[in-house]
Amino acid sequence: MSRYRKQILFDGLGEAGQSRLRESRVLCVGCGALGSVIAESLVRAGVGMLRIADRDFVDLSNLQRQVLYDEEDVAQRLPKAIAAANKLRRINSDVVIEPHVADVTCQSVGELCDGVNLIMDGTDNFETRFLINDAAIEAGIPWIHAGCVGAHGQVMAIVPGQTPCLRCLMPEMPGPGTSETCDTAGVIGPAVQIVASLQVVAALKILSGQTELIRPELTVIDVWDGTLRQLKLSGLQEAGGCQCCGRREFPFLHGDEGSRSVVLCGRNSVQVAPSTSGKLSLFDLANRLDPSGEVQANPFLVRFRPDESEHELTIFADGRAIITGTEDLAEAKSLYARYIGA
Repeated sequence: MSRYRKQILFDGLGEAGQSRLRESRVLCVGCGALGSVIAESLVRAGVGMLRIADRDFVDLSNLQRQVLYDEEDVAQRLPKAIAAANKLRRINSDVVIEPHVADVTCQSVGELCDGVNLIMDGTDNFETRFLINDAAIEAGIPWIHAGCVGAHGQVMAIVPGQTPCLRCLMPEMPGPGTSETCDTAGVIGPAVQIVASLQVVAALKILSGQTELIRPELTVIDVWDGTLRQLKLSGLQEAGGCQCCGRREFPFLHGDEGSRSVVLCGRNSVQVAPSTSGKLSLFDLANRLDPSGEVQANPFLVRFRPDESEHELTIFADGRAIITGTEDLAEAKSLYARYIGA
């Protein structure tokens, strides 16, 4: 416990709190900007196990704000979950790191949440957040939502049965074009660091057994203006009628809502996923694609650029593909069908 001495000296944790941290198991969904700060902070704090689920690979444009990665990870074309795990194990070898190169879907979320004490939101889209909210409320697992765009962000800790859930705040997903994205507004590193740090503070309270310190509030911060607001949300839950935590209906968890294709924020890319899960032989796929263009492969993915094409396909073992060079879902699905199959 000597490595955590300064943390133990803090009255809010102490030895009892640190011991509970060492017994805790956390799922971090997404390991990009917010997720990489969350993952590093929790591993340094001494959680017992950190499970990382991320569908993407490290890109040069990530390095401005995604603190776990460097140019070597870009050169090796590593999935973020694998690159993150490599770094985190060097930071704290006592923590069990469990990387999953996978999309979080209604088919996979139950297994990913199994046995964890807390879920951390490191995602960049509301569809996945609504799925997490369904899964967390259904299983009774606390989770900490956050989002960050430009210089501002928001944080909301959700404890089932104690606080309102995300659907209390937002009954429906924002419509296309109705909210800012990192494509339209950009994002600066300090905003990411502060928002993720607020998430980790809430995580330390929950994991150390002090859920009574979690208040039903949405924290909204703008680091450029230097403003912070805390919006009380208890009235939302008292009003009742929430589809998720009130009526206990989970359409995203049951697959009644949500799509299998999504435009990736700030990447000029679309992720396409098969409607059924399965394992793809990356070796066989690389050999099959080789006559049609430039192929690079490692144990985690195949990267393929068709001859005379501006597009690039990165294919993972679960059958997902990230098609770079377009934000058109129909075009991305067409390229997927042409080179990978149905």
